[in-house]
Amino acid sequence: MFKYLFSLIVLVLFVSCGYKPSSKFARDVLGEKVSTSIVISMQDPENTVIIKDAVDEAVIEVFHASLVDKESSDSHLVLNISDPVYVPVVYDKDGFVVGYRMSLVLNIVRYKDGKSKRYVTSGAYDFEVAPNAVVTDKERFDAIRFSAQKAIKSFISQISAEGAREQKGK
Repeated sequence: MFKYLFSLIVLVLFVSCGYKPSSKFARDVLGEKVSTSIVISMQDPENTVIIKDAVDEAVIEVFHASLVDKESSDSHLVLNISDPVYVPVVYDKDGFVVGYRMSLVLNIVRYKDGKSKRYVTSGAYDFEVAPNAVVTDKERFDAIRFSAQKAIKSFISQISAEGAREQKGK
């Protein structure tokens, strides 16, 4: 009984204070229907597919929007990934690299109502390797996927903040 009463009180407090989740603000900026496309990297085409999948997943799960074709969308996102950069960050006692930081920059252009807006986000991911070992394809793909997810979260934050500012200005 106490659990239900507590839940009701929390719900009333959130409703009465005007709380809105950030996904609501983001959806106000993007619209209900979103399309995405990605500029394929000639050097690393596999990674661009990973980024596209991560963005499409975020559109559905975070923005709660529908993925549609470009012609019927409210907003269209064009993504371009920079070449991933690997930097050694951890060395063992013998001087061998045992940890890397992979970072990438994601350039996103949002088209809506005949206007465009550019966003630049970045993400980084630290991972370990065996001493004096080569970075495997699996480690590389995982690092790119996790870095891209962080960059997309940064994009979500930018969109949500933009929506909150627009809401406040009304």
